[in-house]
Amino acid sequence: MSSPRQPYQFTGDWRDRLVVTAIHTGHDLRPEVAEHLVLAEDDRLREEDPFTDLIGDIGSGSRIVVHRSRFEVDLNRPPEGAIYRAPADAWDLDLWDTETLADELVADSRAIYDDFYSELADRLDALAAEGPFVVYDVHSYNHRRDGADQSASAQQDNPDVNVGTGTLDERFAPVVAAFMTAMAAPLADGSRLDVRENVRFQGGELSKWIHRRYPRMGCCLALEFKKIFMDEWTGKPDHARIKQLADALATTRQPVLDALANLPAAGSGVDR
Repeated sequence: MSSPRQPYQFTGDWRDRLVVTAIHTGHDLRPEVAEHLVLAEDDRLREEDPFTDLIGDIGSGSRIVVHRSRFEVDLNRPPEGAIYRAPADAWDLDLWDTETLADELVADSRAIYDDFYSELADRLDALAAEGPFVVYDVHSYNHRRDGADQSASAQQDNPDVNVGTGTLDERFAPVVAAFMTAMAAPLADGSRLDVRENVRFQGGELSKWIHRRYPRMGCCLALEFKKIFMDEWTGKPDHARIKQLADALATTRQPVLDALANLPAAGSGVDR
């Protein structure tokens, strides 16, 4: 088995006030981790967020794409829970061929986690020093968990786009409003996306970390796209739908940056 790509990439010049992430889009595993994983690949893919890197490809000059699977290290969980060591950590799925992962495997995966947040801090510290910034933390979620031939979950509880703002300071309310208004505007075909706040998800560790470290400067919107852009059971993408969602997300850029620019001044931007 060949070695996987680097775990993650920071791309762009990082002067853009809008950062777009895809931290669960990865499917790669280190060979020494893969050899102990008994979870079927299609089951693993179903719990990852494939194609969210494409949805988030909206021309931002500040981007993060993670290539490593969340089943090796989950960057959207607190450090103590970032490695799925037991079924209870991962939707009761049977994961490993050993009762306990070897300490060295856990340590190497945890090192990826620590390095990621250290490198992210370096970049966001520089942004925060210049003023407020926004992060689009792009994820996806399943809505056909009962089976490929079963009905989808009710729309009432499963918006097309769930905007997670559970730990966001109310100072950024105008930014959230600008995002939701633009995202819910009519699409090219006349339809509208169902965009709602904190219905299914309120944001994971990345959001919480940003809001703790940059309480007056960082605005992280945890964006969960329902998997209407793919078959979540076969993994087959609908490229036209992916483009439609990416185009819709791109329309939010200027309204969000305008709202950000009009926020009242805040003090220092980093809480270490």
